[in-house]
Amino acid sequence: MPRQFAELVDEDNLKPIPQELVMQERIEVGYQAFVSDGGEEFGAVRQVSPNGWPELVIYVENSGDFVVPLDAVDAVHSGKVIFNCGKLKPRLRKAIGQAHDAEKPGA
Repeated sequence: MPRQFAELVDEDNLKPIPQELVMQERIEVGYQAFVSDGGEEFGAVRQVSPNGWPELVIYVENSGDFVVPLDAVDAVHSGKVIFNCGKLKPRLRKAIGQAHDAEKPGA
């Protein structure tokens, strides 16, 4: 079931997180995945908050599933999840770079 993140609380300070810092659109299974520095879609959301954890499972083309923390999400809109590349683990960034290799002639 999709989750809304409008009532998040900063647990260190026990106060609500400002609305401008909270995603207003739900992330849903099947949304396309992109990185904020542009480029093509590299995969899709497979799971949202598995086991209640603040993370996503993202399928990356030609590489499989990766667990990504929600704080790596820059934006959500129009069925797309935009990730901050600087917050992604090196192994995932490498997989994203190779997501469309099988589509290129000679690859």
